[in-house]
Amino acid sequence: MLLPWRSLPPRVAVGRSASTIQASVQRFVPASSSIDSSALEQLQAFVSQASRLFVISGAGLSTESGIPDYRSEGVGLYARTNRRPMQHSEFVRSAKSRQRYWARNYVGWPQFSSHQPNSAHLALRDWEEKGKLHWLVTQNVDALHLKAGQQRLTELHGSTHRVVCLDCGQLTPRAELQKRFAALNPGWEASACAVAPDGDVFLEDEQVLNFRVPACDACGGVLKPEVTFFGDVVNRTTVHFVHNKLAESDAVLVAGSSLQVFSGYRFLLAASERKLPIAILNIGPTRADHLTDIRVSARCGEVLPAIQLN
Repeated sequence: MLLPWRSLPPRVAVGRSASTIQASVQRFVPASSSIDSSALEQLQAFVSQASRLFVISGAGLSTESGIPDYRSEGVGLYARTNRRPMQHSEFVRSAKSRQRYWARNYVGWPQFSSHQPNSAHLALRDWEEKGKLHWLVTQNVDALHLKAGQQRLTELHGSTHRVVCLDCGQLTPRAELQKRFAALNPGWEASACAVAPDGDVFLEDEQVLNFRVPACDACGGVLKPEVTFFGDVVNRTTVHFVHNKLAESDAVLVAGSSLQVFSGYRFLLAASERKLPIAILNIGPTRADHLTDIRVSARCGEVLPAIQLN
C-alpha cells in the first residue's frame, strides 16, 4: 500500500533543512531544495513494488558521515581545491609519487578510518535483513557499508581498509600497515587541514622527503591500497559478477551518485537495456537522469530511513 509521505515514521523529518545536519558534516553535503512530495511518494511505491532490489551507492551517501566527495557543487573536492586524486599510472611508475601518497595517507588515516555509517547506510542494511535488497554495489572505498553490517555487497572500486602487494598479490589490513609506518618513521610528523574522499590529505612536497615506505613483508614488492585509482579499470571478474547480480534483480535504485564514472554508469545502461525500472536519489543531476522518470533530489540519510517496507 502506498502511504502518504506525512504518515511515514517520524524518526527522519522529511523536508528538514541542511542546518539540522551536524556542523562538522554539513560542509560536505551540497544544498538541496525542498523535497517534492509527489516524487517521494513515487519512490515509496517504487521500493514497495520491488522484490529483488539492486542498489548502486556513491559518495553522496557518505558525505553525511563527514567524508567529502569529489564533484558536488560548491562543497566537493574539485570545487574547493585544484588538487586531484592519485592516478594509477603515476602511482605505479614513480617511487616518489608512492612516497608522497603514503605519507599523506598515513597522516589522514586516523581520521578517515574513524568515520561511522550514517542513517542511510543503516537503512540499506535493514533492507537487506528484511529481504528487500538483493544486492548492493558501492562505488565508495570507505568501508562504511561493511561497518554497517551489509553482507550482500560488492565494493566496486575496492576499499582503503585493505592493502595489496602489486607483485605477489598478498592482501593485508590497512590498520596493520599504519603500525609499520609508525615503526619506520618514529620522528616524522606532519599535519593536514583536509582529508579527501580516499583518505588522502594535502601536504607539501618538502614535508614528505624523509618519509619511509615499507615493502611487502612477504616478497618485498610494492604496496598499494586495494582500490581502483583514477585511470585504472575495475577487475573484469568483479564486473561480470555484478552484471549477474543485476540480472537476478527486478529494479535498480541509485543512491548518492552522479554516475559520472563509467564503471558505475555501465550498470544503469545494462538495467535500461533489460527494461528494469530505475529510480535515482541524489542531490544534483546525474548521468543517468534520462533513463528514469523517478528522480528525487534530497539527502540519502533523510529519505532512505523513511521508506516503508512491505
